[in-house]
Amino acid sequence: MKDFKDMQFKISRGCDRGLNHNGCGRQNMQLNTYDWLYDVPGNEEDTDLVEVQFKNTRKGYYHNVNHLDLRKGDIVAVEASPGHDIGTVTLTGRLVKLQVKKANLKSADDIKRVYRIAKPVDMDKYHEAKSREHGTMIQSRQIAKDLGLQMKIGDVEYQGDGNKAIFYYIADERVDFRQLIKVLADTFHVRIEMKQIGARQEAGRIGGTGPCGRELCCATWMKNFVSVSTNAARIQDISLNPQKLAGMCAKLKCCLNYEVDDYVEAGRKMPSRDVVLQTIDSDYYLFKSDILAGLVTYSTGKGVAANLETITAERARAIIEMNKRGEKPESLTEDGKTKETKRPADLLADADISRFDKTKKKKKKPQGKKPQQPKDAKQQQQQPKDAKPQQQTKEGKQQQQPQQPKDAKQQHQPQPKEGKPQQRKDNRPQRQPKPQAVANKKTNNAELQQQ
Repeated sequence: MKDFKDMQFKISRGCDRGLNHNGCGRQNMQLNTYDWLYDVPGNEEDTDLVEVQFKNTRKGYYHNVNHLDLRKGDIVAVEASPGHDIGTVTLTGRLVKLQVKKANLKSADDIKRVYRIAKPVDMDKYHEAKSREHGTMIQSRQIAKDLGLQMKIGDVEYQGDGNKAIFYYIADERVDFRQLIKVLADTFHVRIEMKQIGARQEAGRIGGTGPCGRELCCATWMKNFVSVSTNAARIQDISLNPQKLAGMCAKLKCCLNYEVDDYVEAGRKMPSRDVVLQTIDSDYYLFKSDILAGLVTYSTGKGVAANLETITAERARAIIEMNKRGEKPESLTEDGKTKETKRPADLLADADISRFDKTKKKKKKPQGKKPQQPKDAKQQQQQPKDAKPQQQTKEGKQQQQPQQPKDAKQQHQPQPKEGKPQQRKDNRPQRQPKPQAVANKKTNNAELQQQ
């Protein structure tokens, strides 16, 4: 047995091992930032700024004035107004400066202090305050409904010490909630703060999985929301189906803006949709185009898929220049020959359809029953039990038994019954011999003709 009393153990803080080690941690937080400078020497000594995250997507930036040894995943108590709040450290070092610049925190008064690492007493108050959030949200929705306010309270967040509550609401129009704040303060006996959020921000706070199979962008890395229009879908040749274009927030997906710039730049090299390509054979109209691949498909029928020809955008522009000069090429292709369409190979062309069927064994046809021999003939063939075995000659051959005469065999064969034709081995009836009277008539007629 080992003695564990004198052994030293390292306490794991949730982000010190595996994929959660320092900068790689996704943890249970949203809007996580990958700290790719965490192992650079002197990274944490460069600045005393620390990024602290609270419930869902709310973040704050604080000065580590006490020079605490803070790492990603530590739970700390920070300055708030009034009292203190409890949050989790999500980023330290040089990258915090870039995050502060991105958050547009211009005033130094907006950055407060880190008090200490959270104590058990602080955690008890924190858990007690968090347990009241859901009930407060349900009750506050009913209060807003009784006051007739056109708003939806989406979430409630209590401060770490329980002295303050933040109500997040969604409203299409401006709402006068002065009376609502008075009722909420009298009901819950805390300081009330109202924050208006949009549908995309609400989806980011709740979180979820998008149709692409990944976590929502607004819940993982996206902070600033840009307006999205259906024009972005038209530029990318995406069907205007509202069910497919809408995201979890019932608004247009933010990812529609990700590749718009690439499509706009590639679309400048594509021919116009209204231009008709003229050849010696016929005129071709634009049927569809692949912007990123630089391919266009033309059809001889306007809006109908007839005699489709796919060419590059450069070839299409060359034909347009030829048509402006009054010239017509033989065909759309550069060689003047139509490309042979590759037909799909039929793997079962030379295969037998019945190859998977079970092979049925052919049933043997029942052979005709052997004619029964009379009892006297059977007794003659059977040898008596007392008879001695045949003696072999010196050459080792047995003496041949005397053969029965043919007349005896004919006697044993049964004669066919009258009125029924005798059947062959192939179960076909034999033809009956013509009666002798008919044959005699034919001979008599022949003799009369000779006379």
